[in-house]
Amino acid sequence: MTHKEKRVARRYDTPGRCAEFTDLVYVKGDATHGELAAAERKFDPPAPVYKPFIGDLHGHTNLSDGSVDVDTFFKNIKSRGLDFAAISDHDHGGVGRPPLWEGSPSKWDLIRSKVKEYDEPGKFTAILAYERDSYPWYNNLVVYYGSHDGEMIRGARDGEFTGDELRRALSRDDVILAPHDTYMFSAGADLKHIPADLFTPLIELYSCADAAEYMGNPAFDPNSACDGGFWQDALRRGARMGCIGGSDNHGGTGGTVLDRPYPHCFQGLTGVWADGNTLPSLFSALKARRCYAFMGGRMIIDFRINGHYMGEEFRAGEDEDLAIWFRVDADAKVKKVTLVKNQRDYIMLKGKSSQLIFDYYRESAADCYYLRVELEDGRFGWSSPIWVGRG
Repeated sequence: MTHKEKRVARRYDTPGRCAEFTDLVYVKGDATHGELAAAERKFDPPAPVYKPFIGDLHGHTNLSDGSVDVDTFFKNIKSRGLDFAAISDHDHGGVGRPPLWEGSPSKWDLIRSKVKEYDEPGKFTAILAYERDSYPWYNNLVVYYGSHDGEMIRGARDGEFTGDELRRALSRDDVILAPHDTYMFSAGADLKHIPADLFTPLIELYSCADAAEYMGNPAFDPNSACDGGFWQDALRRGARMGCIGGSDNHGGTGGTVLDRPYPHCFQGLTGVWADGNTLPSLFSALKARRCYAFMGGRMIIDFRINGHYMGEEFRAGEDEDLAIWFRVDADAKVKKVTLVKNQRDYIMLKGKSSQLIFDYYRESAADCYYLRVELEDGRFGWSSPIWVGRG
């Protein structure tokens, strides 16, 4: 892309307008479609250095308010071919029942022993987690551990979090905090209002018919919604917040398509780009926000800008073109891929499973980009953002 007036004429571009492509059409004259395609593919990035893994990061058992025991939970998940899973039972242990920390051995002791038992490095990763009531900042907050021996985070008052307690938890290297149902009146978070240093690194963007991308998004069933409770609300305030998906399943059927009306039939899953299927690798990738959320089945989303992966923040030179790349590999045809820039739909491409886009236009000190993928069967997927500063 060498035309000296390109930045004056346009904000974005396609490899199909590179000088070589133009010369093949206008100078060579008898160029084949294969030659033209090869000219465009010269801009494609190399194969990713990470591998994609898919799992369910939110599920419940009869240790709180679920209906299956821990063994059944893990056996069901593994039988469905998922690479990893987290049990995230409620810390209160179910209304009217003992909390997870009570007793000796406690329910938490049992969970820790079971994640160790079902963890098979290289084959299946069991992640230690629980769901912590965290009023008033995030009523529903899932805590993920980088080991199988973590202690539960308790504060001055169970079921609540002070701002300082939350800050201390967010500063820890051994845990990741991710809220869900942030848009709901009864269990939400006001992401337009809370202090910026209380933003979590991840948000559960989708579980089952409750996509929290923005108010009124097409994958969302608005049974209850509040202004300020959506992912885009946080991103607009500069939050460096990636996204994950989880089923929030209570019946041991996570990772399946349910016999319910759309979109309730599709349960959330998380894709992670990691070095390998082990707890250290997956936890490190989640910490780096190298992850994406989607509505069930199988979906691989590769999203990079100038070699940087989803979740990264980097600075580009003032005259450096941004080469934005995506590839989607799913178990249904791609209907549309939307490049979202600074929380608005920027470029929509119908039926494209891969594309390289050049973006020349700087809009802010740190432009935020992510992908929204829509499949023909109604499922959606969302990448974690990439933030690009200048200079």
